[in-house]
Amino acid sequence: MTALPVIIGMGGINAAGRTSFHQGYRRIVLNNLDTQARQETFLGLATLMNLVSIVNGQLQDLQGNTVEKSDIEARFGEQIIAGTLIRKIEKEHFDVDATPWQQKMTLTASDESAIVFETRRRDLPSPVPASWHVEELENKKVKVTIAAQFDIKHASTRDNPIKSAGQLPTGFDPSIMYNSRYQPRGLQATIFAATDAIKSTGLDWQHIMNSVEPDKIGTYSASVIGQMDDKGLGGLVKARQQGDRVSTKQLALGLNTMSTDFINAYVTGNVGTTFSTSGACATFLYNLRAAVNDIQAGRTRVAIVASVECAITPEVVEGFGNMSALANTEGLRRLDNLSNDDEPDYRKSSRPFGENCGFTLGEGAQVAILMDDALALELGADILGCVPDVFVNADGVKKSITSPGPGNYITMAKSAALATSLLGKEALQQRSFILAHGSSTPQNRVTESLIYHKVAQTFAIDNWKVAAPKAYVGHTIAPASGDQLAMALGVFAHNIMPGITTIDKVAKDVHNQYLDIRTEHYQCEDMDIAFINSKGFGGNNATATVLSPIVTMKMLAKRHGSAVMDAYAFSNKTVSAAQANYQQQADLGQYELIYRFGDGMIDEDEIVISDTDMHIPGFDKAIAFSKTNPYQDMF
Repeated sequence: MTALPVIIGMGGINAAGRTSFHQGYRRIVLNNLDTQARQETFLGLATLMNLVSIVNGQLQDLQGNTVEKSDIEARFGEQIIAGTLIRKIEKEHFDVDATPWQQKMTLTASDESAIVFETRRRDLPSPVPASWHVEELENKKVKVTIAAQFDIKHASTRDNPIKSAGQLPTGFDPSIMYNSRYQPRGLQATIFAATDAIKSTGLDWQHIMNSVEPDKIGTYSASVIGQMDDKGLGGLVKARQQGDRVSTKQLALGLNTMSTDFINAYVTGNVGTTFSTSGACATFLYNLRAAVNDIQAGRTRVAIVASVECAITPEVVEGFGNMSALANTEGLRRLDNLSNDDEPDYRKSSRPFGENCGFTLGEGAQVAILMDDALALELGADILGCVPDVFVNADGVKKSITSPGPGNYITMAKSAALATSLLGKEALQQRSFILAHGSSTPQNRVTESLIYHKVAQTFAIDNWKVAAPKAYVGHTIAPASGDQLAMALGVFAHNIMPGITTIDKVAKDVHNQYLDIRTEHYQCEDMDIAFINSKGFGGNNATATVLSPIVTMKMLAKRHGSAVMDAYAFSNKTVSAAQANYQQQADLGQYELIYRFGDGMIDEDEIVISDTDMHIPGFDKAIAFSKTNPYQDMF
């Protein structure tokens, strides 16, 4: 009997806000929410953005004035809306209107005289160029005479043509929520996301760890670009060029595996599986696939699946921009028939399946918690859905490493076939939807829509619903599929299908004969199946089949029977109460991030090993050694 991987919690952060309890999803479909959900969303975002906080049990603004929950939208609504989703890059990242760079200059004397200047002796280059004549002066200074040309680099600025990104909400600062010790922004976001995910389960983490063997817990996570701000690899590669020193942390903390290490070492205390794999835009799905496979095989019973990317830096933006991959001001003006003096609508810079000119970079961190079905029921965990499988296929021989190929046809067709075998054709045809890769490039809108067109035609699907999260949060690269999963769980919970409101109409070259791509959000019936699709650089294609919580509960009842389900329902009451308590705390900005720096370290002298098992201090259960010979037929 194959274990079913079920989702019991999800947390994180992106341009739309917090992931737990669908806050980010609700920000996207804000105008379609009922009054209570809308008020909760504004409250949670206001505290997340540090516009209000709890002081002596009361909500107060930055000036110390008391604020009622019901007044937050009226007082801060415009500010919250403006400070979330895709928008003009804020100066916290860099000044897009005056981006720093080094202008090369060659100096030549304007007459027959040489170039002469004074400086401190210690500032002279080593070795001193042969064309320089150095004369000693007083106070450890020297006079330098140069008879030849002199090349210098001068600090300057330029107008960056790429001005928008899906940034974390304005004012959100995870570094002040815990002792962040000069850590890169991506790792700070990881600590927040992991805490949010764990607390969203309503289960005590230590109780989870003591419910299984220590080696049956796993963390599966990675970045693609790595930690590229000044505290990570970004600072490492440019420090000496700027005359600065490389720090002791920049290389280690900059690695793209570091989100896995941070979750293990500082949040969960995991001693089980640790796994990191990168696959461009499909990175989250690659790690999800590994977790799903391990749960199905019984190697893992609890899986933390994560991904993070915070790479809105001048260097990364320029790298993508010079590939003509990002939407720039010239392209946006051309699309909207604006003059060179008109400011484009940066909110609509990402336009999946519409007339577009490139994708928009985003930043975020997403963490999902999965368990096998038996453990989830035993602990009374809330069930958000299940992941029966994730398919990954490459593109074969290519001319350009970034061009599309056949791999995504395979992953989508396999996913649709799996859904049919599980739930039947009618569920696939009537109650499934796609969370598209939807990168907002002219090539993607054609090639990805053609895949959906052919799969829909094959499986007789008409009006296949398509949503595209990147229209709102941008392309977060590694965690992009995590953004898609978060939106899928939101649709399952709220029955609001997000349209693509950043486009006026679907582009003429999009193959949408069998697709339902709308420009407005709309109410939908209960959905059974979500397809999380990624069509990544280099042929990194992946598609996950995700089933709704309603369908998942029916599957669990069929497998485990009424007695187990009745016991589960009783246990779940306590879990639901804990979830409600955390949601209330989070909406009030009381996160209390988990950061176990040196807290609960294992004394290796107390590890007890026998020929049958191993006991690790701090864990109730032992790690059992296998006595089965997997190659029995060979001996």
